[in-house]
Amino acid sequence: MPRGTAKSDLPSKPCAVCGRPFTWRKKWEKVWDEVRYCSDACRSRRGKASAG
Repeated sequence: MPRGTAKSDLPSKPCAVCGRPFTWRKKWEKVWDEVRYCSDACRSRRGKASAG
């Protein structure tokens, strides 16, 4: 019997910089409401002009 949760069942939200959706990760379990960026690259671009 499979264990865990299917990735499609996890919450997701759009990145504040690039707009791409990203999915919940275990390491973000306690701070999911504070996570705004999909990657370190987007976090470093947060103060610059918007992408696209």
